[in-house]
Amino acid sequence: MSEEKRAVQVSGLSRKRLMDIYERLYARFGPQEWWPGETTLEICLGAILVQNTSWMNAARAIGNLKKEGLLTESALKKVRRDRLARLIRPARFFNMKAKRIKGFITYLWNRHEGDVDNFLSLSTEKLHEELMGLDGVGRETADSITLYAAERPVFVVDAYTKRIFSRLGHFEASKNGDKDYLALQERLTARLPRDAPLFNEYHALLVRLGHTFCRPTPKCEECPLRAVCPYPGDEAGRINGKGEK
Repeated sequence: MSEEKRAVQVSGLSRKRLMDIYERLYARFGPQEWWPGETTLEICLGAILVQNTSWMNAARAIGNLKKEGLLTESALKKVRRDRLARLIRPARFFNMKAKRIKGFITYLWNRHEGDVDNFLSLSTEKLHEELMGLDGVGRETADSITLYAAERPVFVVDAYTKRIFSRLGHFEASKNGDKDYLALQERLTARLPRDAPLFNEYHALLVRLGHTFCRPTPKCEECPLRAVCPYPGDEAGRINGKGEK
């Protein structure tokens, strides 16, 4: 198989199939009310803090910032980076994330008068472009901010999304993570209504499934997708949690 063909394979996906998966997850888990955050700034910070850690750890870091009155653009501009790092320690990689948060805040003040909502009012394409230009903001973080803070219909593809659609038989990962991300995102977006609340809920439900049942060692017997997933059968053991043979 050529490199182009083996890079990503997404087959058998249709709107009906995708909505059936969504409805099964929604019936089991109910609305997830994502993304947790009282303000758009808090949602943006959460997207940075949750990198390479659990949401529980990110939420603890946000709780520390909230307790200290640091969840405003002006407060984050003034706070020393070493103090910020100590407060967000529960989110892991705290020195690196403190640097990224300070970079994000500096960017807001330099380009958008310190107003995150002014920044989020950019066109979807321009917003995504500027986010991707920030230190430490990759595609998943940029898409999370675009979907959850700016409320634009951008489907977030994370490790859970790849694992679940791999086990469902609709995705085969290559060695090119960015190419995989874009290919799966484009196929999902093309087959679903371009609706930000739907994308929000769908991604949240996939995260819930991946965290609860579709784990690296899955709990297939209890999974709400068991009836429509081939993984417990012949596919079991052939594809691991990352979609690799």
